[in-house]
Amino acid sequence: MGTIAFIGGGNMASAIVGGLVGAGHPRERIVVVEPNAAQRKVVADKLGVRTIAAADAKLSKAALVVWAVKPQMFGVAAAPCRDHVGAALHLSVMAGIRSDAIARAVGSERVVRAMPNTPALIGQGIAGLFARPAVTADDRAEVEAVLAATGQMLWLDSEAALDAVTALSGSGPAYVFHLVESMLEAARRMGLDAAAARRLAVQTVAGSAALVATSTDSPETLRRNVTSPNGTTQAALAVFESRGVKAAIVEAILAARDRATELGDELGN
Repeated sequence: MGTIAFIGGGNMASAIVGGLVGAGHPRERIVVVEPNAAQRKVVADKLGVRTIAAADAKLSKAALVVWAVKPQMFGVAAAPCRDHVGAALHLSVMAGIRSDAIARAVGSERVVRAMPNTPALIGQGIAGLFARPAVTADDRAEVEAVLAATGQMLWLDSEAALDAVTALSGSGPAYVFHLVESMLEAARRMGLDAAAARRLAVQTVAGSAALVATSTDSPETLRRNVTSPNGTTQAALAVFESRGVKAAIVEAILAARDRATELGDELGN
């Protein structure tokens, strides 16, 4: 793997860089373009890689360019890069910017879009990936190697499916955090110690996720296994049903998908 340039040095870029460094990729073959001086210092001090304030001819040595800026800033960030990165493979971890727009802005058809999620910061994420036709098998393998330390990956045949991935797993951690918040509020009302409540709630969510991941039973069967007739779980689920919680969750995820599509339209095809 050759030199890798990161455009943007925020949390997701730092997570990927950290994974590369941990896997033995030479620090001198990583460069991070980050205009914010404070963030640039954080990246340099924490990860020990080269940082620059603005794109320049040094980027022409990059075999891979990772786009990790805020979607609204992509046009501004791409303009000074275009003359130097046309021969590179491009990996975008930006939400909403479609591959057509990226290809036009960078002057290359070798573009891969990835939709990661925040558990990538601890190596427990999952990313949906879409590759344009010009991306080769070797290119795909290089992308997988770059993202390996962030967690799991799933290649998609349709770029439109990334909007669904954004809604389901990209935004998904927020749904889980919201559940944990609610569990902790209930614990507070029941008088449980805050530290004990946090430990109980977090491990319940983590353990349940691990169980559904490893079990051959469906989530529905696992739920039924916990639910005794006229028991405590049934009392709780009856409230969920009466309040339409399941329908609300489904509608919420669909709304997130629709917003992802809207953002793609707003930010350009």
